[in-house]
Amino acid sequence: MSLNHSDLVAAALTSARQTLTLEAQAILELKERLGEEFGRAVKLTLGCQGRVVVCGLGKTGHVARKIAATLASTGTPAFFLHAAEAVHGDIGMIGAQDVLIALSYSGAGQELLSILPAAHRLGVKVIAMTGNPQSELARLSDVHLDASVSQEACPLNLAPTSSTTVALALGDALAVACLQARGFGAEDFARSHPGGALGRKLLTRVSDVMKKGAALPTVHEDATIFEALEEISRKGMGMTAVLDQAGYATGIFTDGDLRRLIERVGDVRGVKIADAMTKHPRHISSDVMAVDAALIMDKHRLNQILVSDAQGKLVGATHMHDLMAAKVV
Repeated sequence: MSLNHSDLVAAALTSARQTLTLEAQAILELKERLGEEFGRAVKLTLGCQGRVVVCGLGKTGHVARKIAATLASTGTPAFFLHAAEAVHGDIGMIGAQDVLIALSYSGAGQELLSILPAAHRLGVKVIAMTGNPQSELARLSDVHLDASVSQEACPLNLAPTSSTTVALALGDALAVACLQARGFGAEDFARSHPGGALGRKLLTRVSDVMKKGAALPTVHEDATIFEALEEISRKGMGMTAVLDQAGYATGIFTDGDLRRLIERVGDVRGVKIADAMTKHPRHISSDVMAVDAALIMDKHRLNQILVSDAQGKLVGATHMHDLMAAKVV
């Protein structure tokens, strides 16, 4: 029987809400079951001297792959091993120092069970994640995590839905518990995600984005306004640093300074840069995080800022556009 649009939408929303309710309930039931076995699983994972090998097949294989990725990105070296490929040679990827996490809702998958003898011969500790504590996989493992559900969200109670959600949540709980036990912080996370926004913000320093060497606009204190303007135009930073004979920045001259100078004196042809520059310019160290430099510049309403070494000597300069290009702001 076909449904009109409004009836179809209403039925879809009812179904979706029922699915979410069942899966949420399954996770809440899992929460109440957690106990000593989960603590043992965390201890085994933290004590792993090799890598954590997460193994599964079918739908649980997809969950296993995600668990391995989450562990790896949160401080626990891990990789996914497809159970069917393992019994055809890939079991050689498992080493004696590894820990095996085996996922199977029934706990009776022959591919996974075929892996266990080889793992035991190596002395590999096994953490099983199943929906059946009495299963062969559970009995043959060192630790069993009960991922059972009272009902799948599938109305036929057949398609893995609530069960895969619970397995995924249990894997997340294990990864986060290990993360916290290791003291894994935001900077550690950034090192695992150098291409992401957080990685850029926490790993990029001013030295990575500043202009330096020949690209750095500089003039000496005896330069004329026109010489300064030529340097500003050549280097494209909208400013030039003004140096004394020892190479220390005694001032900065920007496009804004030029506009204000014209408003004040009109004819600037005879003006020396030392008389027009902003003296005692603000500067930062090259090892400051780029995101912190952006905050400083925003606070003081600066488009550019000079960069000095520990002795106060000019080594570079950065523009807000450089920080935007590096995607730290």
